[in-house]
Amino acid sequence: MVSVSRFFFRQLSLMIFALGFVLPIWATDATAATATETPATQAYLVDVTTGAVLLDKGGVIAMPPASMSKLMTLYMVFERLKDGRLSLDDKFYVSENAWRKGGAKTGGSTMFLEPGMRVRVEDLIRGIVVQSGNDACIVVAEGISGSEEAFSEEMTIRARELDMIESTFKNSTGWPHPEHRMSPRDIAKLAKITINEFPEYYHYYSETKFIYNGISQSNRNPLLYKEMGVDGLKTGHTEESGYGLAASAVRGDRRLVLVASGLVSKKMRSSESERLLEWGFREFDNYALFKAGDVVTDAEVWLGKAPNIPLVIENDLILTLPKSSRRKMVVKTIYEAPIPAPIVQGDRVATLNISAPGVDPIEIPLIAGEDVKKLGLTGRLMAAINYILWGTSE
Repeated sequence: MVSVSRFFFRQLSLMIFALGFVLPIWATDATAATATETPATQAYLVDVTTGAVLLDKGGVIAMPPASMSKLMTLYMVFERLKDGRLSLDDKFYVSENAWRKGGAKTGGSTMFLEPGMRVRVEDLIRGIVVQSGNDACIVVAEGISGSEEAFSEEMTIRARELDMIESTFKNSTGWPHPEHRMSPRDIAKLAKITINEFPEYYHYYSETKFIYNGISQSNRNPLLYKEMGVDGLKTGHTEESGYGLAASAVRGDRRLVLVASGLVSKKMRSSESERLLEWGFREFDNYALFKAGDVVTDAEVWLGKAPNIPLVIENDLILTLPKSSRRKMVVKTIYEAPIPAPIVQGDRVATLNISAPGVDPIEIPLIAGEDVKKLGLTGRLMAAINYILWGTSE
């Protein structure tokens, strides 16, 4: 009698399911990072296409960025050029303050501007990129915001809007200040934004020489002079920060951005930055697994007018993986089977799970590729009976 009752209630529960019960479905996301030894105090290496972090040593810790913070000064200029508030031929006035605080007498980098000059914006850009001119930065700050202090506040506000949460600016130059800080991750993020949003201006970062006011100066980025695909970005050095470099390099369809800081000499800045970029290109690669709209697989449908539904990936899926892990990569589709109808095209109904040795699991949502309507009452009853008798809803 007991066994009959259990059988009855089991079948009843299946009938209830057939008449309208819906299973919950969920998915989670994950990110991956790896590391290698480096004498840099802080270092961050990222693939621009996929956003994969290849190296993270103190990447989220705010640090004195020195002249690498000039990337933000230039961003403020590029943004105004792009939206039409500035033109390359506009001219800014060189104040006594800009000359005094940014000139050669301070011991910092200078464009050798003189008070009373009016300088084209394009020349100031080159003076900042190639010559790392502190005077050029202050001229830009005063020309845009009226004062360097106001410009610094605008830089900080804009950085927060760009999700650069570890960045605070107290000047336009990177001159030492206890509250002037950026993290390597923020610098890398700013580099990626600059590369992606301002291709018409990014080329300035690859210039190796600029002559102004009769004085020729060379770009301090040592990797520009090596045949390794580097096309930017900016060096930095103060006693507090040590020697640093924000660099970007392209090989084929891959672009890496490296930020390294706290190195003890110019020579080490050059050799270690080169080594880390070479390591990133050598040990990792990008693998295109699916294109947006590709059907990954079909899933069985429960009580639907169609027996199966295509599971579709929403966006291009390109992964950066260690080359040594590629052959051992495992791709699985995870969902509660069968998926109960009704199903609306675009609903997230499954998860693509990707795992490989040395990489944190990656989970990507999959969506329904088409609508599937629920069977009517009679159809649901018949499906439930078929399931009870034959173990199938068909």
